[in-house]
Amino acid sequence: MPATNMNQLVSLCKRRGFIFQSADIYGGLKGAYDYGPLGAELKKNLKDAWWRAMVYERDDVEGMDGSIIGHQKIFHYSGHTETFNDPLVDCKACNHRMRADQMKDHKKCDSCGSTDITEPRDFNLMFKTHIGPVQDDASIGYLRPETAQHIFVNFKNIVDSTNRKAPFGIAQQGRAFRNEIVARNFIFRVREFEQMELEYFVKPGEDETCHDKWLENRLKWWDAQGVSRDKIHVLDVPPEDLAHYSKRTYDLEYEFPHGVEELEGIANRTDYDLGNHSKNQEELNLTAKVHPNTDSNTKMALFDDTEKRWYVPFCIEPSAGVDRGILAVLTEAYTEEALDNGKTRIVLKLKKHLSPIKVAVIPLKKNHEAIVTRAMEIKSDLMKLGIGRVFFENIGNVGKAYRRHDEVGTPLCITIDFNSIEQEESPVTLRDRDTMEQITLPRKELKAYLLKYFQ
Repeated sequence: MPATNMNQLVSLCKRRGFIFQSADIYGGLKGAYDYGPLGAELKKNLKDAWWRAMVYERDDVEGMDGSIIGHQKIFHYSGHTETFNDPLVDCKACNHRMRADQMKDHKKCDSCGSTDITEPRDFNLMFKTHIGPVQDDASIGYLRPETAQHIFVNFKNIVDSTNRKAPFGIAQQGRAFRNEIVARNFIFRVREFEQMELEYFVKPGEDETCHDKWLENRLKWWDAQGVSRDKIHVLDVPPEDLAHYSKRTYDLEYEFPHGVEELEGIANRTDYDLGNHSKNQEELNLTAKVHPNTDSNTKMALFDDTEKRWYVPFCIEPSAGVDRGILAVLTEAYTEEALDNGKTRIVLKLKKHLSPIKVAVIPLKKNHEAIVTRAMEIKSDLMKLGIGRVFFENIGNVGKAYRRHDEVGTPLCITIDFNSIEQEESPVTLRDRDTMEQITLPRKELKAYLLKYFQ
């Protein structure tokens, strides 16, 4: 069964090199985590799966990669400088800080129980910086709190350079920064994280049908990553809880070890964002209430060749957090199994395309020159297949090697033994992670087998 508590995942991630607390040698930096060797591979594989599904397998989506530091006017006209706030409460007795909307008791401190707490006040979550050597109001910039705004401000550039017509989308992955009042639950809520966002532009009137299609699309995609639909609850966000820009939002809420919380949001943002960043707003028949923009030099609109008029498309936004995706994938994959000998094993039953290591090549004897040489030859051959990382595991104990690779999610282990160097066909033993079953193959058949296995 999947992981039932966060400690199981935290322990495995540190022990096997997936995720570490940032600045651990100095006591750690709260709300910041570093991905180790296997975590970096897992994250890359999840992002690659998203990019492949969003961009490579579609004819209606372009990709981009915007800057992390943003012009202050981007976030002024997007509304972030005014509205991107959480309610902050301080305890005067112990100096503990809390989000008012997440307190267990709105009259008491969560830490010490004191009733001597401040009234809630708005706290802006953006990280402010200064661009250039002079620190004044004109040099203020922000670390982006989301990747979306750089898509919106580049809308016209991408339309002009690709000749796109609605419906079409712009996809982006990258880091975002939010100065969370309370960072918690491992990598679920952190201050520096990665997003996978698509802004999909459609004609007004076609938005509701498109919104429902993207809901189904995203549920299928998460299922293909090993996050079962049975564990995802679709919340049709009530009108009173919608973000100010949203006409309707579906939240995909997953059963994380710490509780049911949002994994991905799919919002109908209407013409709010393009309308905010556009010049000549009064000419565009906008439906959203936007900030009057006197600074933009670009009309964020498309021309309808049939109706001979300009219009601002509506935007459907599937937005997922990479780190939350990693946490969900690890939760689902984590399994403890009882073995016939009375012992238990921990195995990460990751989907093959997500596994950090695709194949481990294991010499039976770590000091036997001929066996080790043959194992290294086979490992070198397999690396050329382009299936992902092939790992040379030379610890001299095949059983321990199997257990290690069970824990890190390696789908196949290949053992090189005396038969591999003594028999003409140079047979090798393949061991399956999930079933622990073993088969023997001649070396010449190994490449074809693996290409079919990982296709």
